[in-house]
Amino acid sequence: MKNITVIGAGTMGNGIAHLFAMKGYEVALLDVSDEALEKGVNTIGKNLERMVKKEILTEAEMTSSLARITTFTKLPEAVKKADLVVEAATERVDLKLDIFRQIDEAAPAGIILASNTSSISITQIAAATRRPGKVIGMHFMNPVPIMKLVEVIRGYSTTDEVTGQIMELSRKLGKNPVEVNDYPGFVANRILMPMINEAISTLFEGVAGVEEIDTVMKLGMAHPMGPLQLADFIGLDVCLAILRVLHEGFGNPKYAPCPLLVNMVRAGKLGAKTGEGFYAYTPGSKEIKVAYR
Repeated sequence: MKNITVIGAGTMGNGIAHLFAMKGYEVALLDVSDEALEKGVNTIGKNLERMVKKEILTEAEMTSSLARITTFTKLPEAVKKADLVVEAATERVDLKLDIFRQIDEAAPAGIILASNTSSISITQIAAATRRPGKVIGMHFMNPVPIMKLVEVIRGYSTTDEVTGQIMELSRKLGKNPVEVNDYPGFVANRILMPMINEAISTLFEGVAGVEEIDTVMKLGMAHPMGPLQLADFIGLDVCLAILRVLHEGFGNPKYAPCPLLVNMVRAGKLGAKTGEGFYAYTPGSKEIKVAYR
């Protein structure tokens, strides 16, 4: 594989594009507008600069990495030379199914189609294409260039050959791939999201405050970040979407989203990306303060 198409220039998409370009792959980055692409590429540039300052990369490596990224707003143009397509669009079933139908129509026959979905069924996504054996999940963790894990999700029809290729590719990217089967939430979010939801319920029921809950989990359970701050970092809208997938997929009330989470998403308090969630965030500053009272 030499040519990688990444669909979506948001947080996960630009991180995936950054990683592939840094590792020497030619990257076609697709989004719906030039503005979204410009924002994504600017983020990649800033993150590469940080890596140079930390002496992880050289200036020359940063420049060559950026030069390997080409942007597109038309899907057929972005995928026509692809050896692998990685979709990293918003976590919505209808959107992903539509994107995979379009990719299947436009992409070369035989190439692998991967989704970075964190919870949506790979089997369902694959069924929207004429190549279900070539569809697989590549669930990267955020921030993509730093985090070592990739969940490699096998759909019902995903072949052994495709799974092996993606496991090997993940290792070439410097990641530790873990193969999992296609059930709601896979492994990471099936375990993580109920914990986050329970932390939100603990706050909602007045057991303790934001900082107190996060401090208990950091100091008592050796978590590097408390669950409420982590929810902000992931995006409260993303947490809500994943919990709804789990709730619908298993039919178990233990996965029902906390009413507080639902209300915060309705109010547009989505976490770090909007500047406020359980904490308030100031652009350009690492300092945060509790926002929810």
